[in-house]
Amino acid sequence: MIQVENLTKYFGPILAVSDITFAVAQGEIVGFLGPNGAGKTTTMRILTTYLPATSGIARVAGHDVMMESMDVRRNIGYLPESVPLYPEMRVEEYLLYRAKLKGIDRHERTRRVEYSLQRCRIREVRRRLNSTLSKGYRQRVGLADAMVNDPSILILDEPTSGLDPIQIRETLALIKELGAQRTILLSTHILSEIEAICPRIMIISGGRLTADKPMAEVQRTDVIILEVRGPTNDVAGALKTTDGVLQVHARSLSDGWGEFDVRVRGQQDLREALVQRVIRNGWAIRRVERQPRKLDEYFLDVVVQRDPLQGQYHGTGPTSQAITAGTGS
Repeated sequence: MIQVENLTKYFGPILAVSDITFAVAQGEIVGFLGPNGAGKTTTMRILTTYLPATSGIARVAGHDVMMESMDVRRNIGYLPESVPLYPEMRVEEYLLYRAKLKGIDRHERTRRVEYSLQRCRIREVRRRLNSTLSKGYRQRVGLADAMVNDPSILILDEPTSGLDPIQIRETLALIKELGAQRTILLSTHILSEIEAICPRIMIISGGRLTADKPMAEVQRTDVIILEVRGPTNDVAGALKTTDGVLQVHARSLSDGWGEFDVRVRGQQDLREALVQRVIRNGWAIRRVERQPRKLDEYFLDVVVQRDPLQGQYHGTGPTSQAITAGTGS
């Protein structure tokens, strides 16, 4: 449903998207991730025909985004990060207007608007002016607009921005339900949302596509968390020499305690071996916990490999360090 080949975008001398290639099939929900300025929004704007590419090919629903832009628009629903609503229009009036612009038959418009109002839980504000809505309600009106033409493809940029926790849960459930029959490309900075509903992720960094993996593969590497009282460097050094350990991430706590995230190869349960290593050195231990690898850890690894300065935003400062064993993963 979405095919991108060697897509590149320059803004003057600035390279925003660099030679990226990917495909998203029908019925897939794909999380599109990256740090600020990585090129996510630019890519989405190209796919939705808001921006032309400098070079490369992009097809959406079988239509070229440059040569067949109107056909592309008929098949997509797009929620931009900042929802552009007409402030002087009321919510229902706005959605009827948008349905007309999208070519929905006059006899079908009311039904589609009613469906969108109900599914996005905005029926209670249908008579209110857009200018009086909170950010959360504006976001939900934008999602209703994206859904009103019953598109086969949804491209959503920060769909839960400004929503409260209950609204976030409802919106994610709706997106997951819609993804059963539609193609959805979803961008958000809240990685737990991606973990909840996206079976596949793509990461873009510095304009380049740096990862494209199923979520199950991302989580395949286990992490064992230990809290140990002892010299941080010595403890980390001892843990990293255990067979099967890929990396040890150490963080100093209070009263001489340290927290050690030990990443292991595959799904090996090394808790007993690690505890024995700690006890043998005479250090105290108060916590041992096995967890599947989290998306934020994988995201950080991928981004920092390309730009080590990004690590400063994720706690890799003077009280935190990573020690790698072997060649890593």
